[in-house]
Amino acid sequence: MGVFERFLSAWVGLGMLAGIVGGVLFPELFTMLGDLQYAQINMVIAVLIWLMIYPMMMQVDFASIKQFHRRPKGLVVTIVVNWFIKPFSMALLAILFIRYLFGGWISPSLGEEYIAGMILLGVAPCTAMVFVWSQLTRGDANYTVVQVAINDLIMVVAFAPIAALLLGVTDITVPWDTLLLSVTLFVVIPLIAGAITRHYLHRKGSKQDKLDKLAATLKPFSILGLVGTVILLFGFQAQTIIDNPLDILLIAIPLLIQTYLIFAVAYIWMKKWKQPHNVAAPGAMIGASNFFELAVAVAISLFGIHSGAALATVVGVLVEVPVMLSLVAYANKTRHQFGPEIA
Repeated sequence: MGVFERFLSAWVGLGMLAGIVGGVLFPELFTMLGDLQYAQINMVIAVLIWLMIYPMMMQVDFASIKQFHRRPKGLVVTIVVNWFIKPFSMALLAILFIRYLFGGWISPSLGEEYIAGMILLGVAPCTAMVFVWSQLTRGDANYTVVQVAINDLIMVVAFAPIAALLLGVTDITVPWDTLLLSVTLFVVIPLIAGAITRHYLHRKGSKQDKLDKLAATLKPFSILGLVGTVILLFGFQAQTIIDNPLDILLIAIPLLIQTYLIFAVAYIWMKKWKQPHNVAAPGAMIGASNFFELAVAVAISLFGIHSGAALATVVGVLVEVPVMLSLVAYANKTRHQFGPEIA
C-alpha cells in the first residue's frame, strides 16, 4: 500500500479537524461553497464524489457476473444481508435509540432527521471502498468485482423504493424525483462511465495493464476526493458539531452497533456455509460499510446541507474508516478459521 492508503485513517481524521476549524474560522467561504447547488445537489461535493467513485467503477466488469457459479452461496449471503437485513436493522436501531432511548436528549423534529440520515446509510451498502477493504484482507479480486457488480445492479433499482418505504415509516415525505436523480448521478452514470473506459482500453489492447496504470494514477485523486469531501461536510456542519457534541455521540452509538452486527451476521454466515476467507471477508465488508457518498448526497438533496439527516450521514463518515479498519484487523486474525481459498 502507498502512503495514502497506509495512513487513510489519519488523513480522514485530519480532514475532519480541518473542516471543523475551517467552518468556524471561515463560515462565509463554506456558506458560499454550500450554495453551489443544482437541483438540490451540491456541485463541489458531486465533483469530489466522482473523484472517489470513478476509479473504483472502472474496475467493475459486468461481464464477470457470469462467474457467480464459482461461489453462489457467497453471493446469496451478500444479497440477503445487504437488501433484506441491513436496511431494516438500521431503521429499527435508529428508531429504538434516537426516538426512544435517547429521546430525552434530542428534540423530536431533529431526531426524525437523524433517523432519516441513518436509514439512508443503511440502504446504501458499500460500492467503492469495498475494493480497499478487499485488498486489505487479501480478498479474491475477481469475486469481489462480481459481488460489487451485482450489488450495484440491485442498488440501481432497489435503493429508491426501499429508502422511500423506510423514510415513509418515519413520517417523512420523500420527493421521488430528487431521490432518483441522486441515484442516477452517483450510481448509474459512474457505472456507465467506468464501463465506457473499460471498453475504450480494451480496444487499445492490454486492457488490464492499462486499467491498472490508470487506476494507480487516479488513486491519489480518489483519496483527495475523500478527504476533500470530509473537509467540506465537516465545514458545513462545523457549528452544529460544536453546538451538539452529545448528538454526535448519540448518533454514533447505533451506527457502531449496526456496523459490527451486520459484519458478524455476514461473516458467521459465510463461515457456516464454508465459504473461503477471500470471499467471506470482502462479502462481509460490503454490508458492514456504507456507500456514504450516495447517502450523504441524497441526505443533502432531500433535507439540505445543514439538516440533521446530513449530519447523521456525516457521523457515518466519521465512524466508517476506523471501524472498518478494526474489522479488517479482525478478519485477518481469523483467516485460519476458514477453508481453502479460491485459487
